[in-house]
Amino acid sequence: MIGGRTKLLALIGDPVGHSLSPAMHNASFAADGLDFVYVALKVGADDLPEAVRGAAALGLRGFNVTMPHKRAMVPLVDQLDEGARISGAVNTVVIEDRRLRGFNTDGPGMIEACREAGIALKDQRVLLLGAGGAAASVAAAFCDEGIGELRIVNRNVEHAGALEDKLREAGKEVEIEVYPTEALDGTVRAPIVVNTTPLGMWDDDPLPLPPEYLDGDVTLVDAVYRPGAQTALVRRARERGATVVTGRRMLLYQGVLAQRLWTGRQPNVAAMDDALS
Repeated sequence: MIGGRTKLLALIGDPVGHSLSPAMHNASFAADGLDFVYVALKVGADDLPEAVRGAAALGLRGFNVTMPHKRAMVPLVDQLDEGARISGAVNTVVIEDRRLRGFNTDGPGMIEACREAGIALKDQRVLLLGAGGAAASVAAAFCDEGIGELRIVNRNVEHAGALEDKLREAGKEVEIEVYPTEALDGTVRAPIVVNTTPLGMWDDDPLPLPPEYLDGDVTLVDAVYRPGAQTALVRRARERGATVVTGRRMLLYQGVLAQRLWTGRQPNVAAMDDALS
């Protein structure tokens, strides 16, 4: 039962009505008897700074940040972890004594999803599609796992180059190459393909790369999650026999990591997984 001692957590974004995060987190709290509650709050862009100050003043333990506010949160927190700093995007905030610490759990969440699937990343060559905030968080986390090569493919090759520069500045000692999307003609390949582009959110989206890239001993990791449906990329990859890690697993584990930051304990992963199902 919610009472005067209940610790409040939230999701801040616009829109938020579709989000599964409240169900996922509250299922874990209920399963373990924790006195926390998680709510979704629709906050417009113009109201974000005031909402953040209000969250601290009201004593929230923390909150998640979703579109379109992940980048706008960066200057509003007092401290950034490396993933948030490299990606320029915050998806999790922890509040302590009105000080806000910003994190990006997308990349570490994807690492956990890969571990669950038994995918070894050390010394592997990785083809990363996209160069935005999610791509940067994933790239940093994969570099920390000891991958051997990172090949970044993006429609705007300058953005891919900027991501390479950020990784170099952060001391990531990995062989990095950048390519335009035109290089997806067979020029650049890798046994692990990671899609961080938004392609797959809608039924009529094209595939982010030719289907033949999914042939053979290939692992596809898709950051896109569609509730109740497979993305076209995941469906095609499974048809062609590739090993697949879906965006649903990344969503689960980025939430697990966020909840661990808020509560200081391991969440009930099974309850969170059931809620997503």
